[in-house]
Amino acid sequence: MAVIKPFRAFRPKKGLEDRIAALPYDVYNREEALEVVQKEPLSFLKIDRAETQFSPEVNMYADCVYEKAASMLHEMMDKGEFVQDENACYYLYELTMYGRSQTGIVAVASVDDYCNGVIKKHENTRADKELDRIRHVDTCEAQTGPIFLAYRNEKTLSDLVATCKEQSPVYDFVSEDEIRHRVWVISDISALSTIETAFAGMNRIYIADGHHRCASATRVSLKRREEHPDFTGDEEYNYFLSVLFPDSELMIMDYNRVIKDLHGMTPADFLEKVKKIFSVTAVGQAPYHPSKKGEFGMLLEDTWYKLNVDQNSQTGDPVADLDVSILQNKLLEPVLGITDPKTDSRIDFVGGIRGLDELERRCKQDAKVAFSMYPTSIQELFAVADAGMLMPPKSTWFEPKLRSGIFIHDIR
Repeated sequence: MAVIKPFRAFRPKKGLEDRIAALPYDVYNREEALEVVQKEPLSFLKIDRAETQFSPEVNMYADCVYEKAASMLHEMMDKGEFVQDENACYYLYELTMYGRSQTGIVAVASVDDYCNGVIKKHENTRADKELDRIRHVDTCEAQTGPIFLAYRNEKTLSDLVATCKEQSPVYDFVSEDEIRHRVWVISDISALSTIETAFAGMNRIYIADGHHRCASATRVSLKRREEHPDFTGDEEYNYFLSVLFPDSELMIMDYNRVIKDLHGMTPADFLEKVKKIFSVTAVGQAPYHPSKKGEFGMLLEDTWYKLNVDQNSQTGDPVADLDVSILQNKLLEPVLGITDPKTDSRIDFVGGIRGLDELERRCKQDAKVAFSMYPTSIQELFAVADAGMLMPPKSTWFEPKLRSGIFIHDIR
């Protein structure tokens, strides 16, 4: 059973939500983050990326940076720019992008469920990225970036969410990227019980996005348990901030690839090798986006090609049968010599939100060939996680991105 609990969120004071809400800390480099914070001084990015408060020569991982994040967060709380709900609540968080909406239940999830596999992961984490967020959470004594969780549709929850959304939201704003954000507070005792019971009936929930934040929150919890051997398990640090979405509402976009050289081959020689692996059809100058699983687009010397793999080659292995694995194992490694896409500087990954025009731009700028991918499905993600396996890097790109700063989980 999954333990998904209500909590007393710190939330932006009414009227400040659109100024405070910020994209996740890891979508920006240092210069971009500074530009955002200079433009909007209330942006939560100043707390998530507190190096923006220092000159460039200050190491972004210095102790003073994390201490500054904590002081700014608590100052905003003290000034009333964040307010805390009096009682534990669930919240609804709806994001609308390109006319389609997804609504998640904001709650806290159990660290123990992450450790024992009820909350399932599909990718590994990097120690250096974990350490940054460990220090941020531990120093701020708060979780500021929600973990994006997914669950299989559950009618009781769907019905309750629909009913709750008949009320007026507490927040309703459109961010600069034209995504609409709406939030509702669920405080009714009966509704709280219904939600908690519905999740208790699930034996698996999935991390869609936010593996590093999840692992970091868990590490902080385990550290605090060691520091307090008399812990009861009810302390707030035993839970991490989450937004849980039904699988039917989620959109995974393509995660495309660009390669900087042809491993010593001429374009003609490379194309001949591709033809020995895939069925190849030239489709012209217009960008080609695959229409089904097992199909790829390829841009080579200003011409787009459609590549198809033999569907009889499916193995039944949930990782090997992913399109990203097929491309890697059949072409990128044996033909282009890219053995480890996590570390090879010859390959870059382009999120689908940037569009295929970005692939064309890169091929004019610094790449020799690009591949457009058919998006990994949420069912494929579930299958990999259920098998206890891990996806290759850059397999999924979720949109829209959850904002930080709308909900804060105080773990003091």
